[in-house]
Amino acid sequence: MRNIDIQSIKQRFGIIGNSPLLNHAIQVAAQVAPTDMTVMITGESGSGKESFSKIIHNMSPRKHGQIIAINCGAIPEGTIDSELFGHEKGSFTGAQEARKGYFEVTDGGTIFLDEIGEMPLGTQARLLRVLENGEFIKVGSSKVQKTDVRVVAATNVNLLNAVEKGQFREDLYYRLNTVPISVPPLRDRGDDIYLLFRKFASDFSEKYKVKPITLTPDAIQVLLRYRFPGNIRQLKNIVEQISVLEYDREIDSAKLLHYLPKEQSGLPALLNKEAQAGDHSFSERDLLYKVLFDMRRDVSELKKLVFELLTHGPTDNDLLKEHSHLFENIEHHGYNGRPYQQEHPDSYYLPVSQQKTDDYEEDQKVEDIPHETEEESLSLEDKEKELILKALKKHNNKRKYAAQDLGISERTLYRKLKQYDIEE
Repeated sequence: MRNIDIQSIKQRFGIIGNSPLLNHAIQVAAQVAPTDMTVMITGESGSGKESFSKIIHNMSPRKHGQIIAINCGAIPEGTIDSELFGHEKGSFTGAQEARKGYFEVTDGGTIFLDEIGEMPLGTQARLLRVLENGEFIKVGSSKVQKTDVRVVAATNVNLLNAVEKGQFREDLYYRLNTVPISVPPLRDRGDDIYLLFRKFASDFSEKYKVKPITLTPDAIQVLLRYRFPGNIRQLKNIVEQISVLEYDREIDSAKLLHYLPKEQSGLPALLNKEAQAGDHSFSERDLLYKVLFDMRRDVSELKKLVFELLTHGPTDNDLLKEHSHLFENIEHHGYNGRPYQQEHPDSYYLPVSQQKTDDYEEDQKVEDIPHETEEESLSLEDKEKELILKALKKHNNKRKYAAQDLGISERTLYRKLKQYDIEE
């Protein structure tokens, strides 16, 4: 076996870190590079999978050919066949001239298929034919064409689970998984986190013409303990924020915590955790139902509480203490946006309508109660549409970031926008 200089590979491709897991992944990539074997790179989003495709291509006999990186989740299902394999003039509406696909353009080179798990089943069958025979057919053509392309695939999901659910072809999975490379998440790389922090701090210091930021010892410990669900991409964004916004260039733990998002207990985080749980993971629909049923229970309890408060008066302390679990981790604010200043520590206050209680007549109050306690709609589609609209608004209609926030691919988000007729 030939001797592999891992350090020189890191310097050549700008890879920072000394984690044993990282070193092993680099060694496997360097060993398989001179061959024509198909490689499957697995790892979480933002962990640096594309760097390994570059190692494989540039250390192979194909290094003088093209390498094209394609995000399968970002291409709409109706056009991905045309993008990969090309099309003939007039083969579909809008095909005003013939077009070469990526497999034809990169003949003699390498194609990196990221998010391979998002590839439609029909396209998977076409890809399998390329891998088996080196043959493909353009959309709208009957002529078989040959190509000599090496395929490197990557995924951040468990493809075996997708195979079991019928969402990914079993034969394609085993054909792609000839040589697996596992890229470790940032949280499993130990001191590499701090090395990357310093590298990014130096880069942004040069970019923005400022003094590089540094961390106090307590801040370093906070940094190393953080899980970084967004991996290297998240760390880089955080360092850039701090480099631009902070006047004091030495960052202590309190300042650093201000830039580290708290771990969410919402749907996207649940999906990521369950995806890592293997065969016992819940489906996305199961998790949506769980979240909605929890919301329904809390809303029902709150309605009962409001009714009892209207009946017994808003200062019934025993009643509020009994339902105190509904107000955990909630800071109560007054109408001016400031926290309520309670004169008596044992007293509880809830924001109520400023309309005078004199306006309520006894018979009105009794007649309105059944309407107040009606159950709200729990349509899964309505809730899903509401989450999508909130994510788009939060990220100024940028689908890429909205999809990341929702824990789905950009192609899935595109399909949902069409399904719910949402205009951006």
